[in-house]
Amino acid sequence: MLFRKKTNQPRGRIHVNGKIITFLISTIIFIGLLIFLPAEIPWSAKATISIMVYGILLWAFESLPLGMTSVLTMVLLLFLHAVSIDVVLSGFGSPAVFLIVAGMMIAKGVNETSLMDRITYILLAKWGASAKGIFMGLFLLMQIQAFFIPATAVRASLMVPVVLSILKSVGAKKGSNFSKLMLVGTAYAGNVSGTAILTAAIGNILTIEILQLYTGRTLSYLDWLLYAFPIWTLLIIVIPYIVWKCYPPENFSFETLSNEMKQKKKELGRINGAELKCMIILLVTVILWMTEPLHGYHPTVPALMAVVLMAMPKIGFVEWRKLVGVNFDLVLLIGATLSLGFALIESGAIEILEVLITSEQIVNIFANPWLAILIVILISQLYHLGVTNVSTAVVTLLPVLISLSFQANLDPVVIAFTSALTILFGYVLIVETMPNVVVHGTGMINQQDFYLPGLLSTLASTLITLLVAFTWWKWLGFWP
Repeated sequence: MLFRKKTNQPRGRIHVNGKIITFLISTIIFIGLLIFLPAEIPWSAKATISIMVYGILLWAFESLPLGMTSVLTMVLLLFLHAVSIDVVLSGFGSPAVFLIVAGMMIAKGVNETSLMDRITYILLAKWGASAKGIFMGLFLLMQIQAFFIPATAVRASLMVPVVLSILKSVGAKKGSNFSKLMLVGTAYAGNVSGTAILTAAIGNILTIEILQLYTGRTLSYLDWLLYAFPIWTLLIIVIPYIVWKCYPPENFSFETLSNEMKQKKKELGRINGAELKCMIILLVTVILWMTEPLHGYHPTVPALMAVVLMAMPKIGFVEWRKLVGVNFDLVLLIGATLSLGFALIESGAIEILEVLITSEQIVNIFANPWLAILIVILISQLYHLGVTNVSTAVVTLLPVLISLSFQANLDPVVIAFTSALTILFGYVLIVETMPNVVVHGTGMINQQDFYLPGLLSTLASTLITLLVAFTWWKWLGFWP
């Protein structure tokens, strides 16, 4: 025990010291920008740019909790008189914030029933006799969840306990190929699951808000599904194949697991009233999302309606108090990043950033439609490696790319859509996406386990997006 204490304490101190160091470095950069940015830049723009860089660094290094950094950026915008309080708080009036809140509440409601357990047991009872069956069954299950449960982090959090139970059942230890296969596969399944469903990822919703803000145009639920579906389909085939080849599993016996799943499925019995009500509410919600062009309701409206119905006396199946315990850090993060986007516009900072980035040479290269998509993908991938938070990456990168597309006479909707999809695919670093973070939090997997499958998956995603852009999008008239 004494020996353990001595070895554990330094690790904790190193972790804390690392956060202190990155916080101090970020703060010095922030102050340096305030002082040394050219004097001809108006104070409002100068302060907003400095705060944006400060927020990006703190979010990237997680020197402070994500929600705390979000609040700090808003406080600084107000304290330094960068923009008015109406602008600073405007992000929290966005439908995106309430869609995420509703999504987390829907997930809690679903989790109060046996519905997801039943689906899991059915899949594993059918395919659980082999490693390949289990792996593909869970990968596909996360894709199914995307239709009903917004936010990749929520879906990953629901699946990780199931995966850990499977690993324990077959006796797979940390470091085994089967453990790596299942955990890396779960993370990547979560990332891929947000591709074609507009409501399935925070980045998708933020993209719609930014397009509306900067271009006055948008994409409906069906538009997003139509343009992204081939990419999603190919990724569902290719990404599991890559992970399987990187981590071919050992010869564990799955007979016990398969029998256990069959028994649990039998114990659940027939679908009960709560599950039936849950399925009906989710089905109605998805139908309303898909028919948005007909009725004109923003996706937030059906999501909020679903939450109300889940807790409505006699109609619903769960107590309201069990739905409201959402992750408030995530709410603050979404609201603050959107507010930062509004502040960039209001202060004039976005125009200065555009001048710095959009040189004549870049615009000329970008004007070639064939090169533009490739450049957007590469820029988005590199940017996401540095700005690891998906929301921050989307809110800060898309306005610049939209400006570039206007100058190059390209469709800003296609450019923003391509970048948003690319930013979803964070395969290499743990901190790039929430599913990666959730899986790493089990302590069963390390950063180096992501490198090989991550690099191969990044290359595959790039090629798949290019293929779809120059075939499917061209046929539909989405891209010239």
